[in-house]
Amino acid sequence: MDQDELKRNVAIAAIDYVETGTIIGVGTGSTANYFVDELAKIKTKIDGTVASSITTANRLKGHGIRVLDLNVVDEISVYVDGADESNRFLHLIKGGGGALTREKIIASASNKFVCIADDSKLVDILGNFPLPVEVIPMARSYVARELVKLGGQPVYREGYKTDNGNIILDVRNLQIMQPVELEQKINNIVGVVTNGLFAARPADVLLLGTQNGIKILT
Repeated sequence: MDQDELKRNVAIAAIDYVETGTIIGVGTGSTANYFVDELAKIKTKIDGTVASSITTANRLKGHGIRVLDLNVVDEISVYVDGADESNRFLHLIKGGGGALTREKIIASASNKFVCIADDSKLVDILGNFPLPVEVIPMARSYVARELVKLGGQPVYREGYKTDNGNIILDVRNLQIMQPVELEQKINNIVGVVTNGLFAARPADVLLLGTQNGIKILT
């Protein structure tokens, strides 16, 4: 199986976590797109969705799936999204697609976070994938200097704006031994909106697509 087939398989497996008559949080990216396509097959069983990006909202609407604003939702039963990296503690790096802030908000607001990925995303130490940091534009240079002090090499994501109107610095050359601590340190830099470490609120379940089927980590 190629990588796309592995992603499609974990998207199918994630449907088992969808509860009838509830609101579903939906992530952003290629693996999440497969989940949206699978969710469309059972759209009459759910009350609606909350999307982590404009792109995802448009894909959901294209399937005729109801999309709600988080502010009018009392409860999200499950949030399903992909990851750029995961360790065995289900700490994640997310945000390669630029939707990290909204993804983190929905993950925090959900009862359960199910991460779906192919097995290439499972690593021993996070950081080989550049860590995205969403930054208020006027603070870009200041935040970059502070990230250098933490041992990273921040690179401005040229020509990109988040759905929130901010910019992203992708931080390279990190070996993240203490994800929760680093997540908090970066978030405490003035001008940072949030960063792509999902460690303080990790995934509850990681579904990995492998050549031998779905591997479940909890």
